[in-house]
Amino acid sequence: MSSATRMSASTQSGADPQSSASVDTWRQIGLAMLAVRFVQGWIYWGGGSRRFIYAPSKLDPHAHSWMANKFQSAMPGAILGTGHIVDYLLHHFHLLYAGVILFSAAELIFGLFLLFGFMTRLSALVTVGLSFVLMLLFGWQGATCIDEWTMASANFAMGAALFLAGGGVYSVDAWLRKRHPQRTAAPWFQWLGSGPWPARRLERWSLITAAVTVAFVVLTYNYYRGSVLTPFHGGPVSAAAHHVSLSAGRLDADGSVRFTAYLDGGTPAAPANIVRADLLGPGGTAVEHWGGDALAALPPGSFVNDYAYNRFGPGYAGITAKMGARATIALPAAGAGLHLAPGHYQLVLHSVDGRPFKLALTVGG
Repeated sequence: MSSATRMSASTQSGADPQSSASVDTWRQIGLAMLAVRFVQGWIYWGGGSRRFIYAPSKLDPHAHSWMANKFQSAMPGAILGTGHIVDYLLHHFHLLYAGVILFSAAELIFGLFLLFGFMTRLSALVTVGLSFVLMLLFGWQGATCIDEWTMASANFAMGAALFLAGGGVYSVDAWLRKRHPQRTAAPWFQWLGSGPWPARRLERWSLITAAVTVAFVVLTYNYYRGSVLTPFHGGPVSAAAHHVSLSAGRLDADGSVRFTAYLDGGTPAAPANIVRADLLGPGGTAVEHWGGDALAALPPGSFVNDYAYNRFGPGYAGITAKMGARATIALPAAGAGLHLAPGHYQLVLHSVDGRPFKLALTVGG
């Protein structure tokens, strides 16, 4: 291509030929980013298409794969207040359903736009925003490694790179620029569509996006796993070992117990199972015992769940719960004629892997 042709192409694109990267350079950038654009588009289009086309049960509130279950499983480790937002949505079905539909539609539409290179910079920014939200909600999850953090970090960086690069030569944006050079020279298309940027703008925004990406990736990694400013750790919320927080306990003199249980740690890939409960008196002496059979035989009315999705309930060999479940549980007296003396007691729940979860109680308190 002659320099005169390049000058003409730069002028048609609306960019200053003296301060913009050459057409050849932008062609090379577009070719280099082609695979990245495809992968980023496919990831988000795939997420949306599964729900709308290939696995619509994910959008069915009555199905086990309903997306609300996944959002609820993220609450214990969600950061920057997003767990409270999910909690609110779970109690307001219409807002929850609208949110799931809008999120899924954004993945489907803007993922498809990236696949074809249409409104590339806008689409890239949307995927950056989605990656940010996914990091806040799910970044802590991953039983063997921080899988969700890795995905959110990679998608965030790819979206940032595509925002800088635009759609490249093999894109609808490039076709529009060639077909309608005067219209696509408008500033809005330069920022939301594609096209060469002035060199100064490219340098400025490259430094800005690099700084934001580095800060986002390093700080979230340090929070979830350490190894930057602190030693390695399993995270404020464990993504591997189930943990049940117990609170709001009440012990009556007849030996009946009521308490709130919240499954606030562990993997959502498998439910937690409580196979034994003990009430210990002063000095750690056993006062009452509920075995797996007794816990499994509890009637559904013994569980008052806070949410309609992931729940506590009787299971095959005890009490079972899915990640993020929270419920008030009533245990009947283990035996007839029991009368507990005033004093301090302790309820201990035992998981199937032998982990104890404890709650201090007083008779009538």
